[in-house]
Amino acid sequence: MTVIKGFLILLLFLLLGDVIVTSLQLPVSPGVIGMLLVMLWLLMRGRMQNDLAAVSQPLIALLAMLIMPGVVGVFFVVGDYAQYWLAGLLALVVGTMLSVLTTLWLMARLMPGSTKPEGDNA
Repeated sequence: MTVIKGFLILLLFLLLGDVIVTSLQLPVSPGVIGMLLVMLWLLMRGRMQNDLAAVSQPLIALLAMLIMPGVVGVFFVVGDYAQYWLAGLLALVVGTMLSVLTTLWLMARLMPGSTKPEGDNA
């Protein structure tokens, strides 16, 4: 029952993201908006919900399979964007670095037992 409740929570945030994207006509994936809403909800609560943790762990194990269709799709359109290789490489490197730094910062701030870095008053 815990996994079903956690899955319904994730589905609710995905649907909420879809409503926001559709109503505001945003050029962003509903899944991204849904994940941001989940993150904000968890930050406001200050703790992880057990139901959400129960469903998230198996999904993390399947993450590579969930991303694979988008990665495969790139191979079909790569020729159309060959002249933009420098911009693509720069976006890949900068995006990866920002993602890693953001993840490290969030882990340092939100993991139980972690201490705030010196000089960090936020």
